[in-house]
Amino acid sequence: MGVDGIDASSVLINPQHAFAFGAALASGLLLLQYAHRRKHFILLWAAGWLLMVPTELLSAQRWASPMVERGATGLSQLLRLGTAVTFLWAAGVFRRTAFTLPGGVKAPLVAAAWFLVAPLVFGIAAVDTPGYALTALTYAGAGTMYAAVLLERRMIGAGLIAFVVLGLAISHVSAAVMARGAIAADQFAFETLVVDAVLYTLGMLGMHLLIFEDMTYELRLTNRRLETTREELLQAAITDPLTGCHNRRFLEQVMDRELQRHARFGLPLSLLFIDIDRFKAINDSLGHEAGDRVLQYVARFLKRHIREADFVFRYGGDEFLVLITCTGEEARRKGARLKVAFDAAPEAASLPPGLGLSVGTIEVPPDTTDLTPLIKSADRRMYEDKNAG
Repeated sequence: MGVDGIDASSVLINPQHAFAFGAALASGLLLLQYAHRRKHFILLWAAGWLLMVPTELLSAQRWASPMVERGATGLSQLLRLGTAVTFLWAAGVFRRTAFTLPGGVKAPLVAAAWFLVAPLVFGIAAVDTPGYALTALTYAGAGTMYAAVLLERRMIGAGLIAFVVLGLAISHVSAAVMARGAIAADQFAFETLVVDAVLYTLGMLGMHLLIFEDMTYELRLTNRRLETTREELLQAAITDPLTGCHNRRFLEQVMDRELQRHARFGLPLSLLFIDIDRFKAINDSLGHEAGDRVLQYVARFLKRHIREADFVFRYGGDEFLVLITCTGEEARRKGARLKVAFDAAPEAASLPPGLGLSVGTIEVPPDTTDLTPLIKSADRRMYEDKNAG
């Protein structure tokens, strides 16, 4: 015996009413998710689940009037199709693809009119089979879309939803076949309802999993963008914006590391201090734009003739500094070759006349801890080279 003398075993719960209650609960949970995530595909999912509530309640009701029963059947088929359409729409929104209904706005209006009017005129058969068939086709399209999300982003939730909606497509094909055969077996209807309930439950799990995976996916993308931005800021901080060469800040960063590396492996290290001849006269006579073009050309020239393992810095104004792995004698010969190559370069014909390079070189002693005095010495030698030229 139950409460107030009522036998609990005599209380029967209509499975379609239970299904409607579960759909309303699922819609409420998704609305809570939407309040947190503000994603439109979640709102569409919630709308789809909400449409299931009147669908099941209309199907569960036994109507006294045959005409009302026909109208209720047509409306329930229309709402069932609407659920499938919203799930398909949600997939399109999730993938950021343009979602358009076939035939534009006119086709849905015609379909709605058919499902509402046809059963009253032609009977239930006019909407049962078409309704199940269209719903199955729509679920098949949604399953394809969610399967595409699985392949594109490796999201398990999308795969689970794809499995569910494809299962629902098969279930609705079976229902369409049974309706076409005019078979109204209660046992078949109950078994179909149980299968659909299991599929929808799995679908709800897949939706919540996909929401979580979408959030983590966005976090990964955000982290990548932040990492890219950090790298860009780092490059901007250590690169001269005009010439693309390293700047003096980067020289300060790598100086200790390079000195230690060359000392550890016993590698020779030298400096080349390079200045552009007649650069001030070009700036004064032709303007800063011409001077900037000269600086950019010289930077490209040095990068082309200096190994990638070595460093080219814009030290200031028209001065460049090269940190190169070689002996002092090799550095001196390298400086001489650079001057000859610069004078003989075909591009030099398009540059203002009289341009050239002056180079001062010096070898870095093994026990050096600071390059600043050596840079000054290389600068003095550069002026000696300029005066000699």
